[in-house]
Amino acid sequence: MPVSAAAAGSARALPPVAARVDAELARMDGEVDWLLALSPIHNDALWVGFEESGRTRIPPLRYIDLDTDLHAVRERLLALPVEDIESPLLSGLLAEKQRELDRQIELVRLRDTDGFINASLDLFGGVEPRLLELANRILGTVGPSVPLEAEAGIDEVLEAVEDELDWYRERSPDFTAEVVVDADLNSLMMVSHGRFYIDGDVRLPRARVQPLIQHEIGTHLVTRHNGSRQSLQQLRVGLAHYDPLQEGLGVLGEFLAGYLPGERLRVLAARVVATEMAIHREEVPAIFDLLHNTHGIPTDDAFDVAVRARRGGGLTKDAVYLSGLRDLVEYLAGGGEFEPLFTGKFALSHRVVLDQLVEEGWAVAPDLLPRYCSAPDAAERLARCRQTPVERLFHTEPDNVARAPAPEETA
Repeated sequence: MPVSAAAAGSARALPPVAARVDAELARMDGEVDWLLALSPIHNDALWVGFEESGRTRIPPLRYIDLDTDLHAVRERLLALPVEDIESPLLSGLLAEKQRELDRQIELVRLRDTDGFINASLDLFGGVEPRLLELANRILGTVGPSVPLEAEAGIDEVLEAVEDELDWYRERSPDFTAEVVVDADLNSLMMVSHGRFYIDGDVRLPRARVQPLIQHEIGTHLVTRHNGSRQSLQQLRVGLAHYDPLQEGLGVLGEFLAGYLPGERLRVLAARVVATEMAIHREEVPAIFDLLHNTHGIPTDDAFDVAVRARRGGGLTKDAVYLSGLRDLVEYLAGGGEFEPLFTGKFALSHRVVLDQLVEEGWAVAPDLLPRYCSAPDAAERLARCRQTPVERLFHTEPDNVARAPAPEETA
């Protein structure tokens, strides 16, 4: 990344019109929480109904009630004077974000209608043949890692999360995150608009606690924090199409934190296959059957992946986890710089634009890097990632360096 005069201090202010549009877009991004709006609730009842039907039917997916006036938000969005922005560079980035927000509003509006899949394809794209081929190759060649007991529950996970947040706060006092425990979450952990959600019923192997924390905090919250220090607020909430790089960094963070099991890579591949099936209107029972009975994905994972693929009527976002990891590994294999990727939330295709923002003084170097970057062998682990194809980027057993101590053990 080029070094500018601003790189050592604060980013310079955006021009007036650009600053106003940027602030409004960031505010609207917070109003339209499309991920929560498309996350099914009462997931336990879904599984019970599926089992009672002999795994042939699933109850209708239910979601939170929407309290956002989507029409009003869209009117304000389209009224923004993007064409009056002083800088062509900023105008292009903000216009791109305006179009993406418009698509997100449309996605939520079309939830559970026949038009949802097309809206999802417009926003996230579909499954390219090369990605589907990679997914099937992973499912056919990657085996499970050594079996581990799921001994870590919510108390242990919360303790690890608080320790992690404290570590960042010691280095940057304005690092903030709201932790929400939700017993009806369809993910073990997730970050949405700066809030860190944890499944209240979480149960997982202790060796997976730190890698998942590095995925959520070390990627999503760290890039949000670094983005908040930029003049362009979109680097905090996310430039258009930022999801693949974010999720690629998150999964890579699990590997760099010491334990990305083969099962995890297989689940990412299963999500691609499930997305392709959802695009072709296949329902949860058919997706589950293929994943579980043909590819050997465990029952819980197969059901979770199938439900996620059918969210809203067919959400294609889940394919970006594997595509983002693949593209990131290819970028690193080509000698791409790693640390600048944490400057904020952006797409890998924005790397050249990011350099231009730094040169103009509108962006500065990252304030924080993920905690795993401070490990003694961090450089060695990253070098390994630059030389390893995606289908071999997993561990057969936990790396002892990354394993969190049991409560009765000393660090």
